Amino acid sequence: MVARDYYKILKVNRDATDEELKNAYKRLTMQCHPDNNHHQCPLRKQEFEAKFNKITEAYAVLSDPKKRQIYDLYGHYPINLKKSGDGDVGNNLNEDEDSGVVVIRLECTLVELYKGCRKKLKILRTVLDEFGNLKTVEEILKIDVKPGWKKGTKITFPGKGNVEPGATAADLIFVVDERPHGIFKRYGNDLVVTQKILLLDALVGTTLNLTALDGRDITFEVTDIVKPGYEMVVPNEGMPLSKDPSKKGNLIFKFDVMFPSRLTTQQEHDLKRILSDADR
Repeated sequence: MVARDYYKILKVNRDATDEELKNAYKRLTMQCHPDNNHHQCPLRKQEFEAKFNKITEAYAVLSDPKKRQIYDLYGHYPINLKKSGDGDVGNNLNEDEDSGVVVIRLECTLVELYKGCRKKLKILRTVLDEFGNLKTVEEILKIDVKPGWKKGTKITFPGKGNVEPGATAADLIFVVDERPHGIFKRYGNDLVVTQKILLLDALVGTTLNLTALDGRDITFEVTDIVKPGYEMVVPNEGMPLSKDPSKKGNLIFKFDVMFPSRLTTQQEHDLKRILSDADR
C-alpha cells in the first residue's frame, strides 16, 4: 500500500501547530470544494471531489492527537479500505470516539440494490500484537447486499475497527449509499421514470419500451390522454421489498410532452377543426 503524505496534502510542515492545520484545511477546502468549482468546470467535478476527500481525510487524522501520533509512527492511519472483487466502497470515514464505532459509506448501484450482490472489501486495520505493540493487519470482509436494501441500511462488524492501547476494538459499520441511476429514480420502494413523448402520442396513445434493472425488455401501452400532471402507475415493477423480495413497489411514468416549435397555416386550421369537434 502506498501511504499518503497527509502533511504534503495539507501543504504544512510536519511540526505544524493545530492552528496552522486548521487554517490550511479551511483554505484548501474553499479552493477544492466541488460545489464551489463544478459550475465553472463541470467536467472536472470528480477531480475536485477526489482532492476534497483527500484534504478532509488528511485533516481528520492530523487534527486528532492520537491519530496523528499513530500516523507519525507508522506512516498511515488504518482503517484503509480498498475494492476487492466486485465491491465498491466509499472513502468517507467517521470515527465516533464516544460510541466506539467506525462508520464508512458503502456505495451501491441501483442495479445492485435491485438484484442483490456480494461485495468483498479488503481492510487494513491497526491491532496489538502479542507484545502489546501496534501493527497493521489485512482482512477481507464480505457483505451480502440484499435485494431492496435502501440508502442508510447499516451492516455492523463488531470489533473490526482499529485497536488502540488500553481500549477495545471499535465496531466497524458500513452504511449503504445509493449511486444515482441515469434513468430510474427511487422513492422508497417505487421507481420513477420521466418519459419524453410527442404531443401526438400524448393525445392518441403510444407504446413505451424500457429495459428493467434486471435486464428485461418490457413494453407498456399508453392508452389514456396524457394531461399535465398525469402519471401512469405500473404495479409490481418497482424495487423489491427487502423483507419479501417476491413483492415489489410500483413503476411510475411521468411524462414530458414535446410540443412542436411551429405549425403551418393548414395545420393550425386542421387542429382547430379537430379540437373543436372533440369538445362537442
